[in-house]
Amino acid sequence: METRAGRLSPPEWLLSTLRPQSAPVPWAGVIRAGVALSVPLAVGLAAGRPTDGALVSMGALSGVIGDTADSYRMRIFNIAVPQFFGAIGVTLGTLVYGEGWLAVVVLTLVALVSGMISSIGSVASVSGLLLLLNAVVGAGLEMPDPWWKPAVLLCLGGLFVLVLTLLGWPLRGRRPEREAVADAYRSAAGLFRATGTDAYPEKRRQVTDALNTAYDLILALRARDHGRRSPLVRLLAQLNVLIPLVEGAAAAHLYGRASRRPPIAAAVDALADSVSAGRGEVPDLSDLPEPEGPADRAVETALRYAAAVVHKADPDPYGADDRLGRPAALRTRFLAMTRSVLFSGPSWRYGLRLALCIGLAQALVSLVAVPRSYWVALTITFVLKPDFGSVFSRAVLRALGTAAGLLVATPVLAQVPRGWWDVPVMLVLAALIPWFSAKGYAFQTAAITPVILLLSDTLNHEGFDLVLPRLLDSLVGCGIALVAGYLLWPESWRTRIGDRLASAVDEIAGYVGCAFTADGDPGDQVRGRRRIYRELSSVRSEFQRALTEPPPMGRHAAAWWPLVVAVERIVDAATAARVRVTHGAAPPSPDEVAEVERQLRELAEGMRSSDVLVEVVAVLDGDERGVLAPLRHEVTAARAIASPTRRER
Repeated sequence: METRAGRLSPPEWLLSTLRPQSAPVPWAGVIRAGVALSVPLAVGLAAGRPTDGALVSMGALSGVIGDTADSYRMRIFNIAVPQFFGAIGVTLGTLVYGEGWLAVVVLTLVALVSGMISSIGSVASVSGLLLLLNAVVGAGLEMPDPWWKPAVLLCLGGLFVLVLTLLGWPLRGRRPEREAVADAYRSAAGLFRATGTDAYPEKRRQVTDALNTAYDLILALRARDHGRRSPLVRLLAQLNVLIPLVEGAAAAHLYGRASRRPPIAAAVDALADSVSAGRGEVPDLSDLPEPEGPADRAVETALRYAAAVVHKADPDPYGADDRLGRPAALRTRFLAMTRSVLFSGPSWRYGLRLALCIGLAQALVSLVAVPRSYWVALTITFVLKPDFGSVFSRAVLRALGTAAGLLVATPVLAQVPRGWWDVPVMLVLAALIPWFSAKGYAFQTAAITPVILLLSDTLNHEGFDLVLPRLLDSLVGCGIALVAGYLLWPESWRTRIGDRLASAVDEIAGYVGCAFTADGDPGDQVRGRRRIYRELSSVRSEFQRALTEPPPMGRHAAAWWPLVVAVERIVDAATAARVRVTHGAAPPSPDEVAEVERQLRELAEGMRSSDVLVEVVAVLDGDERGVLAPLRHEVTAARAIASPTRRER
């Protein structure tokens, strides 16, 4: 019986996507969402214009979904910019409402543009999502006249969310930015506690994620804040001086003695508290353990340097602000993004996939009478977002989440009369969206579905008759996304881990080639290491996404994990070697460096040329007591890894 039950149980790749994520309840977001969606309904009812109130609430729903940043300045962009694109979308949709094949053509072109701009970044992705979503809604629901009115009402809803969001700005100021930098310091403290133990790799990944988050936040703001006395300059300088400390941890993990002792981690924790408070006394570093080698000297030097920058009154006392480079001017970055969108193969492929699916959905509902058929294209828009996760798993989760949401919506639509009772019901349902969104995509869908149905019913007065068509539309939309947006595209059946990992290995080879030469630029070395760690972080994200795919892709992705770990160990070994040379160890010979670089280039080329890892016996000669000995061993181990899929042949 146990064997039969095991065979009938859902596969692990599906169960992993259904498990609710552990996350604290975002109480501020819960309250804000409830107020943002219920107040417009109340105002619309009081003014005798419930339809207008429902459209404002729809705009507020878009703002609530897009409010994902911590920094107030970034939240302005995350909410305001997508609202602008959403206004364009609903206007285009309204103009082609009831126009049959013209609506099919227009929505297909909008889907192409939406998909292409989604590749730029997170804000552009949400903007593309709202552009298409609102175009689909405008083309599928009868909107009030004149043609510009729906766009204005939707923008008012987004503006209302933005105002509610910014109420805490005078009280919290730059608190989110400071906390992001402080979290990076706390992660570094945890890294030092893990040096010399098996917990080090996981702690180092946490440090990389914390640094990525902090840099993304600070540099995005720094691009528009050029003052040398700005508090942002101080935060960026404090973040930059953490890099030598993290690099020193790599050396401490392999060679450290004194740097592994508790006072080191405690001192880094004290720096984190000072950054978080925005002020503080200089920690007493007189009791730091005496260095016992180059690795220990590197850690002590980096720690004293970080302490000086964190506690100096000058925002950037040692010119650390620009160590990792400054963002390019806005015009330069805009032109680069435009070129990337227009001439990028992945951008066009995703745009064409989305356009094909939306075109098929609109053609289907034009030929087959489907009540409130906009929901088919709406489902495709939500599902077919590869930058949001696995398309396959999102389709499955969308169907399950919609079914759960309909169970909630059924008694609401059947028993609650339209009118003032909608206000408290909306208050409760909207408050669930931020809470459930933190649990996972299926939970978010289950929370959003009854809200959209309630607002749609306010506009069209379909009542309980909306429920079953919505479930059918969702299943049809998921089916189109799976077939036309997933199964028909060869790239869906191969993982991109190998390509991404090969790029990281090439970066490592370039870093090794310049890090141990006398004329190497220290700034280039620092920036190179950051690029490598960021790329490996992207590889891990791609790996986690691939694991949620059904076999064989999920199984093939799992086969790459040993090599992902091996490459991370290579980076740590290279960083440790560079740190030791900087602080007194004998440098390696040029021939030894060239051989390591050559082996890394060959490893990268092998990853690109085949989806199957092939074992290579590499012999790297050199001084076993030299600084590159651990790096040579890690490269040899990486080349010796063979994929399980190779043995299955």
